[in-house]
Amino acid sequence: MEIRSLDLPAEVRDFYLGSGIEKLYPPQAEAISKGLLDGRNILAAIPTASGKTLLAELAMLTSISRGGKALYIVPLRALASEKFDRFREFSSIGLKEGGIKVGISTGDFESRDEWLGSNDIIVATSEKTDSLLRNGTSWMEDITTIVVDEVHLLDSANRGPTLEVTLTKLMKLNPGCQIIALSATVGNAYEVANWLKAELVLSEWRPTDLMEGVFYGGNINFRGSQKLVPDVSGDDAINLVIDTLESGGQCLVFESSRKNSVGFARRAGAKVSGLLDRKTRDALDGIVEQVIETGESEASKVLAQCIRNGTAFHHAGLNSAHRKLVEDGFRANLIKMVASTPTLAAGLNLPARRVIVRSYKRYDPNFGMQPIPVLDYKQMAGRAGRPQLDPYGEAVLIAKSYNEMELLFENYIEASAEDIWSKLGTENALRTHILSTIVNGFATTRDGLMEFIEATFFAHQNDTWGIVSVVDECLEFLKDHKMLEGETHLAATPMGKLVSMLYIDPLSAAIILEGLGKAVNVTDLTLLHLICKTPDMRQLYLRAGDYESMNDFVLSHMEEFCEVPAPSKATDYEWFLGEVKTALLILDWINERSMDDISKVFNVGDGDIHAFADLAEWLMHSASRLARVTGHSSADMAITIEKRIHYGARQELMELVGIRGIGRVRARKLYDSGLRNIEYLRKADPVVLGGLLGPKTTEKLLQEIGSRPGIRPGSGTTGNLNSRTMDSMLGNEQSTFSDFDK
Repeated sequence: MEIRSLDLPAEVRDFYLGSGIEKLYPPQAEAISKGLLDGRNILAAIPTASGKTLLAELAMLTSISRGGKALYIVPLRALASEKFDRFREFSSIGLKEGGIKVGISTGDFESRDEWLGSNDIIVATSEKTDSLLRNGTSWMEDITTIVVDEVHLLDSANRGPTLEVTLTKLMKLNPGCQIIALSATVGNAYEVANWLKAELVLSEWRPTDLMEGVFYGGNINFRGSQKLVPDVSGDDAINLVIDTLESGGQCLVFESSRKNSVGFARRAGAKVSGLLDRKTRDALDGIVEQVIETGESEASKVLAQCIRNGTAFHHAGLNSAHRKLVEDGFRANLIKMVASTPTLAAGLNLPARRVIVRSYKRYDPNFGMQPIPVLDYKQMAGRAGRPQLDPYGEAVLIAKSYNEMELLFENYIEASAEDIWSKLGTENALRTHILSTIVNGFATTRDGLMEFIEATFFAHQNDTWGIVSVVDECLEFLKDHKMLEGETHLAATPMGKLVSMLYIDPLSAAIILEGLGKAVNVTDLTLLHLICKTPDMRQLYLRAGDYESMNDFVLSHMEEFCEVPAPSKATDYEWFLGEVKTALLILDWINERSMDDISKVFNVGDGDIHAFADLAEWLMHSASRLARVTGHSSADMAITIEKRIHYGARQELMELVGIRGIGRVRARKLYDSGLRNIEYLRKADPVVLGGLLGPKTTEKLLQEIGSRPGIRPGSGTTGNLNSRTMDSMLGNEQSTFSDFDK
C-alpha cells in the first residue's frame, strides 16, 4: 500500500513523501484497512521497528485535519522528549495557519497546564495525564485521538494502575475519542483489544529479519544452523561483541546489574579500542569532554574512560545528561557497544545489529536470582536489527551447558510473551484512584464507584465481587482521615481535594499530618524523615554494618524524630533505620556534601541521588502545603527545605543558585570568594570571575545577570516544582532530574 493512495490531506502525503516514506509496511497497511484513518480504535501489537509510531502519526494528523486534538501518552520522560522532538517536525505541515503545534508536559503534578490546550499534539506521561484529569484541565475534553505507547505496562505493579484508571477516565470523558494502543509484546492482545473496543493488528513482521539463538560451544546456535564466533578474548560475550563490530555492526549487551554492566563495558573496551579509527577516536574525545563537564563523581571518570575506548554503560545510576550522551553517541555509531541494565529495552529508539543477553536472571530481594519474564526478553531481543542499516538482527542468549541451551530455546526463543494482568485490585493501588475518581466527579456514590470500576481492565479480566471489600476498606480509610465525607452521597473534603491535586498517596498525607501533629522539636531532619516514612518515597535498605551506625545516630538525635519504634520490634525498627538512612542521604545533599562522597557512603549513583532528591522535593512541597492548610508552624521551614532540595545547597546559596547555569558547586566557589549575591557579581572583575568559573561560564553568567536585573533570591523555584517526575517517584530506571550541577 502506497502513501499517495491513502485518504490523507495533501499536505500530510507530501510531508511523508518528502521524508522518503512511499510505501507502508504490511502491519501498517492492515491497520489502515481496519479503520485507522476512519476513527476506529486500534491495538497494534507488532515488533519493534515495524512502524507503530507512523500509525499513531497518521491517526493524529488525520484527526487534526478535521479540527481535532491529539494526546500521546508515554511511560517515561525520556521517551516523551524523543516523541516531542519527532512531532515538532510536523510544524512544516500546512494543515493549520502557523503549522501544527506540539506541547510536552511531564512534571509539576499540581498544575492544570491550561497553556497546553493551544497545541494540536500534547505529549505527556501517564502520571502527568492523570494529574491533569485530577486538576480539572479544561482542554482534556477536547481530545479526539489518544495514543497509548507501551500499553503492555498495564501489567506493571508501579505504573499499571495509573495507566489503567487514566484510560478508563479518558474513555468516559471522551466516549467518541479514537484510541491507538501500541506495544511490541502483548501475550493476551485479544483481551486488551476487547477492553479498548479496538481492532487488533497482530503481526510478527519486521523490516529487518530477527535471528534468535543461543551461544554455546564457540557457536551461535540457531534452530537448524550455526555461526562460528572466533575466540579472541576468552570471554564469550566479548567474542560476540568483537565479531559484531568487525562485520560493521553495533552491540547492546544486557546485564543483570549495574555493577556487571560497568565491569563488562570496561573489559570490552580494552578489546574494542583497537578497532577504532582516528576519526572515531576524535569524535569520542568530544563526548568524553562533555561527560567530564556534566559530572563530578568517580563514575563520570569511569564512563569517560569507557567511551574513550568506544564502549559505554547505561543504567539509572547515571545522571540524565550522561545517559543522553551515551544514547546519542550510540545512535551516531561512535560508541560501538553499550552494556546496560534493562533501561534501554523500555521503549527508547536505540537498535543494534546484535543484542546479547549476557544474563537472563535478575536479583529478587525475596527469592534471589530469578529468570526474567519472556516479555522482558522479547523487549530486549526486539532491539536487534537497525532498519536500513543492518541486513538482519541477532538476539543471542549465552549458555554454559547443552541442557541450559535447550532450556533457553524452550523458555525464551520459542516461548510467547506472558499475558498481561491488571494490578488494580489491591488497597495500595486503589486508595489514591478512588479518591481522585470522587474528586473528579466520575463517581459520587459507592454504587457509582463500583460502576466506574466495572469499566476498568481489572473488571474486564475479573469478577468485581472480589474487590468490593477492598473498595470499602479504602472508603473507610479516606473517611477516617477526613478526605471523604458522606454515606449515600460521597464527596471529597477540602483536604481530600488537596491530597488528590498534590498527587500523593492518601496514606502519605495521613502519615505527614499525623507526624506534624506529634512533632515537638522540628528540625531539617524531622521533616526529611517524615517524608521518608511515606509509601511514595523510595527507601534505602540497610547493608551489613549499617545497623550499628544508624542506631547510634538515632540515639543521639532521638528528640528530632516524631516517633521511634521500640528496638524490640525488630522488623519495624529495621525499617525505621532504613527511613533514617534515606533521610540522611537527602540531608547530605542539601548540606552540599560532594556527589562522590554521597555515592560512596550510600552505595548509589549520581542518577539515584537526583532521583531521591526529586522525590524528596515533591514530597516536601506536599508537606509544606499540608502544614499550611492545617496551620502548622513548620510550613515555612518545609518551603525553605524544598528549595534547598531543588538545588542541593545550603540556605545562603539560594540567590546564587537561582541564576541559570550556576549549580551548587559554582555557587559555593563564588560565595566562598566573597561574591555572595547578584550585586556583588555585577561589580566583580570579569578576570576574577573567569578564574573561578572559566571564560565561557563567566560570559554566560554576565549575560544572564545583565539581562535579568530583577532576579530574586531563589527565583528558580516558586511554589510549583517544575522538575518533578513520576519516573523518579516510581523508582523507574529512566528517572531524571533537571539542573544537574556542573
